[in-house]
Amino acid sequence: MIYITGDTHGEFGRIEAFCRWFGTCREDVMVILGDAGINFSGGIRDMRKKEFLEVLPIMFFVVHENHEQGPQAIEGYQEKVWRGGMVYQKEEYPSLLFAKDGEVFDLDGKQAIVMGGTYSIDKMVRLMYGYWWWPDEQHSEEVKKYVESRLG
Repeated sequence: MIYITGDTHGEFGRIEAFCRWFGTCREDVMVILGDAGINFSGGIRDMRKKEFLEVLPIMFFVVHENHEQGPQAIEGYQEKVWRGGMVYQKEEYPSLLFAKDGEVFDLDGKQAIVMGGTYSIDKMVRLMYGYWWWPDEQHSEEVKKYVESRLG
């Protein structure tokens, strides 16, 4: 079964409760459509979130958004094919997959193309006050062209 959520902002108690309530298993997939808060600070807090998610009985398929770093820029992520498209995964967190922009995935017979990220309207404020901001929150022209080429 495929489930969809978004805007978890690093708080996963409701997903834990959801998994208990519905009796999910590793064959089930929870799609997080942005603002997951998993690759947010790049430190120990992110690691703890990943460890927490790894023990839940469900596979996570995450589309990155603004306010989080893309996995392609983080050491240790490897590319692999999953359901027809490329994802980023760390060996120590096999049930946590991050979609590569422009890839097409087969989600139980439905084709879905992924393009995460967005313009951060608060970029200047975040930079001025020392909050995290990563250049890959916003797509480069190269990524945009790649995604457009996949649509044709």
